[in-house]
Amino acid sequence: MTAVFTATAGFLSAFSSNFALLVILRCLVGIGLGGGPVLSAWFLEFIPAPHRGTWMVVFSGFWTVGTVLEASLAWAVMPRLGWRWLLGFSALPSSLLLLFYGVTLESPRYLCMKGRKTEALVILEKIARMNGRTLPRGILVSDSQIELDELSVSEDKELLSPSASGDVPLGQVESSQGGISLLVTLLSPELAKSTILLWMVFFGNAFSYYGLVLLTTELSGGQNKCIPAELQLKKSHDVSYRDVFITSFAEFPGLILSAATIDKLGRKLSMSIMFFLCCMFLVPLVYHQPQGLTTGLLFGARTCITSTFTVVYIYAPEIYPTSVRTTGVGIASSVGRIGGMICPLVAVGLMHGCHRSLAIILFESVLMLSGVCVLLFPFETKGRQLSDTVPRSKLQNSFT
Repeated sequence: MTAVFTATAGFLSAFSSNFALLVILRCLVGIGLGGGPVLSAWFLEFIPAPHRGTWMVVFSGFWTVGTVLEASLAWAVMPRLGWRWLLGFSALPSSLLLLFYGVTLESPRYLCMKGRKTEALVILEKIARMNGRTLPRGILVSDSQIELDELSVSEDKELLSPSASGDVPLGQVESSQGGISLLVTLLSPELAKSTILLWMVFFGNAFSYYGLVLLTTELSGGQNKCIPAELQLKKSHDVSYRDVFITSFAEFPGLILSAATIDKLGRKLSMSIMFFLCCMFLVPLVYHQPQGLTTGLLFGARTCITSTFTVVYIYAPEIYPTSVRTTGVGIASSVGRIGGMICPLVAVGLMHGCHRSLAIILFESVLMLSGVCVLLFPFETKGRQLSDTVPRSKLQNSFT
């Protein structure tokens, strides 16, 4: 559904007859893109815990690949064919996603939670055949079933990892429940702290990420000084797609940093270090710097914020049980989008109003607050098995 929504609205926007229709269709594209957490949560549930961080970084890397390819496409298409062709070509990747729908496996955890164990077992057997393995003997069990039936299953009979004995069952949140019920679950005593902190980190991450992308345009290419608003408006039409293409490559070092640290230092420490490093890169920009130094500092800051963005999208699905995993990440991502929308109005607005130092200080404050929130997360998820249930506070504290 997200692929259909994104591709259809994206393709139709190329034929917009007026600006209002273009804005409406691009908003619909944004709604479709909001379904992205479904992909990450689905992929996460197929990866063994010891390698989850590394493979999720690889998964996130395709965001950066898409960013670079889109910048390349704009560089090639816009000067020659115009924006309509760019929007049309940009809709193709989402439509190609539909070709893989027929071979995409459903999550066995989801099927078990819905009581469709036969279908889950068929998928697990298919996965075992593809990997040249055989399934362990025994019955297929899930965390919620163990808790509800008070079963004791030995390790050699598990096909899906059970939780620790201190878990509190959620009552298997059904898909028929409305959004209010799911939100209540996310704000339950067991999840409230993690949920609120996650919303703050997503907000700060998106605010800073998109702010740094915009700052690259504001502070690069000779726009290092305050100029009148009418001249800024005139220059805004002169976009250097070559510079956009080059600065997009700043995200690749961020991915490398994420891959190198996430399974060694853990999710929390990796994110907090990158948030604070990003602050350090931005400190000199409070004052005017030479163009070369400005570009280097922005490159380093964007590398760090890309790393935190990558890690938080890995950490977020790991802290939620299967029953609310995608919903939890989706709502957190939505809060992040609010940060992305506010950023141009506030921070970049300050830049245009010749309040450069105040804008940089604002970014510094948001980054510092986000780093502190990361340190306050109740538990680390490195090497921890996914769960269908919510850990009790004392269990969470053991992972701190």
